[in-house]
Amino acid sequence: MIDVRLVRSDPDGVRAALARRNDPSVLAGLERLISLDARLRQITVERDGIRARVNELSKQVGALRRDGKADEAESLQAESRALGEDEKRLATEHDTVSADLRAELLVIPNLPHPEAPDGHSDADNPVVKGPFLPESFPDHRRVPHWETGTELGILDNDRAVKIAKSMFTMQRGAGATLARALCQLALDRNADAFEEIRPPSLVSTATLTSTGQLPKFADDAFAIERDDLWCIPTAEVPL
Repeated sequence: MIDVRLVRSDPDGVRAALARRNDPSVLAGLERLISLDARLRQITVERDGIRARVNELSKQVGALRRDGKADEAESLQAESRALGEDEKRLATEHDTVSADLRAELLVIPNLPHPEAPDGHSDADNPVVKGPFLPESFPDHRRVPHWETGTELGILDNDRAVKIAKSMFTMQRGAGATLARALCQLALDRNADAFEEIRPPSLVSTATLTSTGQLPKFADDAFAIERDDLWCIPTAEVPL
């Protein structure tokens, strides 16, 4: 989530950075965010001013009653009650604007890195080739891994789709052994530097939101709505 303090201190810089995304809806959201933040700060000032005045009136009413000036005390109490209604109204608006501001913050994307290339679509992405790679590969080295895995009998993605749905995979035999061995190898190689943790595979909406997954990726995530739980995309979320 973008820090609202950055938007307050450098709105023009944030506008310029987000404009590089070439998405008018992002800039429109930023303007709504700026407007909501300004209103929230205005409400806070007004509310705090009313609270200070009410506290001051309370002290004056007490002093007037001690001095036997009941009529003057009642007049100030009437003013205090009116201010109390204004404070309640502002408190309600404060909660509403705060919620709206948070909703905008959750969908405003991060600022692109200065070195990231600009473009209107993925067609503008530059092709970066790694070192020591040949210009082309012979046909026998251009076979996708899923075809090789199926031929070797270590992948059975067709059956995985029947069991679950698309995007799920299944390793069999040596493929399952290899997957397990790779995980164990990674753990063994890093056992001296890291603590091994097996976090929950399901997390709450609050957890997924606080780590930036929601609401942006809600359509791509698997949810158990009855229990307000989501499947984690990676272990980084619960960690």
